[in-house]
Amino acid sequence: MAASVWKGYLTFGLISIPMRLFSAARSDGIHFNQLHKECHTRVKQPLFCPFHNRMVERSEIVKGYEYEKDQYVLVEDEEIKKIAPPSARTMEILEFVNLADIDPLYYETSYLAVPEEPGRKPYRLLVETMEESGRAAIAKVAMHQREYIVIIRPRAHGLTLHTMYYAGEVRDVPEYGQTDDVKVKAEEVKLAKQLVDSLTGDFEPKKYHDEYQERLKALVDAKLKGREVATAPEPQLAPVIDMMEALKRSLAAREAAPKKPPARAVASAPVPAPEKRTGRKVAK
Repeated sequence: MAASVWKGYLTFGLISIPMRLFSAARSDGIHFNQLHKECHTRVKQPLFCPFHNRMVERSEIVKGYEYEKDQYVLVEDEEIKKIAPPSARTMEILEFVNLADIDPLYYETSYLAVPEEPGRKPYRLLVETMEESGRAAIAKVAMHQREYIVIIRPRAHGLTLHTMYYAGEVRDVPEYGQTDDVKVKAEEVKLAKQLVDSLTGDFEPKKYHDEYQERLKALVDAKLKGREVATAPEPQLAPVIDMMEALKRSLAAREAAPKKPPARAVASAPVPAPEKRTGRKVAK
């Protein structure tokens, strides 16, 4: 099972729920290492002390805050633990709000909240109450040496927690949402709705995949096998001259297209590992 990132209590009123937080999602894909061009050895990032002119071990490292140029305040791990706020151990719900009122723009990182055995019943009570009321909870929690405001919402019969961007962190672009100088005809809206309806389906995350990552995998696989790599086709984009005509053609194309069966998740073939050899050899 994945390691938890926080352990403590979720409280509301006089009810306390022991629980753990687990990362809900993480990006995955092809990652390249940096190699020395001459010998193809992986370049490492050493811990080097220029004053002693030698490498240092991690056990010799301490934390320091630079308050002036080359002037540091040293801080020990135990000192940091002593000043940790109550939210480092207890996540208190500050208030409940309507889930529909929360703009997803404020969601930052997602976590799955899992109850410990003694907290399963109050956890279930809270989940069902929030599901029926359409509410989300606002709470405060400290982890990774920072205190966060979090949004807790019911999802798939459990509680999902999102760290929240503060209002000052959400960017404001003056041009965003400006519609005063653009007029849309009612007939254009009608045709656009028909086009949207023809493209509407159920939300199935497994249907979507990263084509760029798939091509990177194919590139690595092809180079390992000494093959040429196919070039991605360029999309043909027609200039929009007449909006009504473009909408009509789009609808006609959708109606003429054969119906596709529901898409299934396709597992990409793993990249075969190169044979072990003495010395370093890199596919070019």
